[in-house]
Amino acid sequence: MARATLADVAAAAGVSVPTVSKVLSGKKHVAAATRDKVLQAVRSSGYEAPRPPSTPRVGLVDLLIDGLGSPWAQVLVGGAEKAAARWGFSLVVTSSARPDFDLRRWIGMIRKRQTDGIVLVLSRADQREITAIEELLHVPLVLLDPVGQRDPRLSTVGATNWLGGVMATTHLLELGHTRIGFIGGPLDTQCTLDRYEGYLAAHRTFGIASDPSLTRYGDFLVEGGRKLALELLDRDDPPTAIFAGNDLEAAGVYQAATEQGIRVPDDLSVVGFDDSPLCEMLSPPLTTVRQPLDDMANEAVRLVSEELTHPRGPAGTRIELATTLIVRNSTARLD
Repeated sequence: MARATLADVAAAAGVSVPTVSKVLSGKKHVAAATRDKVLQAVRSSGYEAPRPPSTPRVGLVDLLIDGLGSPWAQVLVGGAEKAAARWGFSLVVTSSARPDFDLRRWIGMIRKRQTDGIVLVLSRADQREITAIEELLHVPLVLLDPVGQRDPRLSTVGATNWLGGVMATTHLLELGHTRIGFIGGPLDTQCTLDRYEGYLAAHRTFGIASDPSLTRYGDFLVEGGRKLALELLDRDDPPTAIFAGNDLEAAGVYQAATEQGIRVPDDLSVVGFDDSPLCEMLSPPLTTVRQPLDDMANEAVRLVSEELTHPRGPAGTRIELATTLIVRNSTARLD
């Protein structure tokens, strides 16, 4: 099949070739509806405008992350910095959580400095934004711990979230807990759905019915975990254990338990997810599921380097690294 051309895209979108060029080059003064039609035509036609082979490397990889304040993000950025040096790049980090962040302006800056590749770490991302980055910049793009349903055209690096959910819940079930609360992240994050499916699968394996009323969805933040844990602990039949969607939410569960005069782990067992430095700071230290964040960052940068050398075909690479249960002192056998 012949490669789609700009003219094919223009015909499919019902616009002129110059208009397609404006959209693909990130120019302003194009109506949002027109831009959307063009990007949809690009996707449906399979049009590709790869970076010219003659373009030299500049030795830069950009990391766009939606927050730098959490221990998880700090570990990930540190791993990405080490990985960039290992693969011959310097790392440029941008937080999309900044009040003044503007995606179009950021894309324009990237185009000016001609970055070699991009790693996206976004817990909240509109698929149209990801598509715009991919189609307007034409450099290797890797999604780390991607949100939503995976686009098979893009390379992604993640962890075995489903298995992590199984391990966390199995640990609690083996300790005799049968009323286990689940506090996840936002419902539109794939990692939350995968961890919850693992939670359900472990219950099925043990022949124990999970209670849907013990499930809550939050925002991966401490205060969100605290509020949702209070909802669960205020019940007439509260859970004896809670599996939190990440370590920050688990810290919020600790806070809620303290407010209620509930002792961890004597009265309530708690398991988190990530194995961030926060785990050892909590009292008692938190049992959690470890994501290999350093390895995930390294694989993301490696994929950028590999694609620069050997451009991938139509389908992106998917890498899932193993999660591990780290047992500390926040879980105990139910008497």
